[in-house]
Amino acid sequence: MPAQIISGVETAKAIREELATEIADLKTQHGVVPGLVTILVGEDPASQSYVAAKNKTAHALGIHSEQVTLPADTSEEELLRIVGEYNANTAIHGILVQLPLPKHINEAKVLFAIDPEKDVDGFHPVNVGKMMLGERCFLPCTPHGILELLQRSGTETSGAEVVVVGRSNIVGKPIANLMLQKREAGNATVTICHTRTKDMDYHTKRADILIVAAGVPKMIKGNQVKEGAVVIDVGVNRIGQAESGKAILAGDVDFNDVVDKVKAITPVPGGVGPMTITMLMKNTLQAAKQAAGLI
Repeated sequence: MPAQIISGVETAKAIREELATEIADLKTQHGVVPGLVTILVGEDPASQSYVAAKNKTAHALGIHSEQVTLPADTSEEELLRIVGEYNANTAIHGILVQLPLPKHINEAKVLFAIDPEKDVDGFHPVNVGKMMLGERCFLPCTPHGILELLQRSGTETSGAEVVVVGRSNIVGKPIANLMLQKREAGNATVTICHTRTKDMDYHTKRADILIVAAGVPKMIKGNQVKEGAVVIDVGVNRIGQAESGKAILAGDVDFNDVVDKVKAITPVPGGVGPMTITMLMKNTLQAAKQAAGLI
């Protein structure tokens, strides 16, 4: 049988429809409109594109969205002052500082300054700690999106051998932790591979579910994957440019080499990517509900 293509586009669309209904009900029944601010420092084109997509999605769902755009030479002190203002702004439930920041600004200091109750990216140590303990918190958006893709595609995770390639704080570490927890889309046995793993093929070939977030285009080939595995490709790598000027993208998995061997796989683009912004919106709704004492 041909592999099931796990579409992040379709899954994100379904979740956004659910969120739009919840947001409308929250406004009608409780007079609460979720509020999100995105803070962009500098003129990085990729960051500008991401922020624009986040604002567009927020408006479409009925979320009040504000954007603060600052010059690249903005001081750390000024950025911290703005974060503090939004911490105190009761109309704003979620604060997102777009990364990367200019080199003269300490990213950790800025992220840690965000009120944990408004940390809809899920990067604050308080939320990371709660996630590790299995407490209610804001889950980091990309790992949260992966959980949704697995669950909604009907992938059984309980008892599965899960191998994560990559150990970043944004994807690798949190998804590994979430997959081993006693929860839906969890209860798995988890192995993390990284640049110092001695025999990566040994591990990837054991995986019932292989999650690749290494940032290396097409690094995983068909001979490294177990027959019938489920593959989640988190990588988005620019490998060229079409005549039209559009970027040519590739995942961390060699899709064409792997697709005929596996049970299910996410494409790039159109797999994990669309889920990240959607889960940001889900976290913003959660933040608004928490602020209103509804959860």
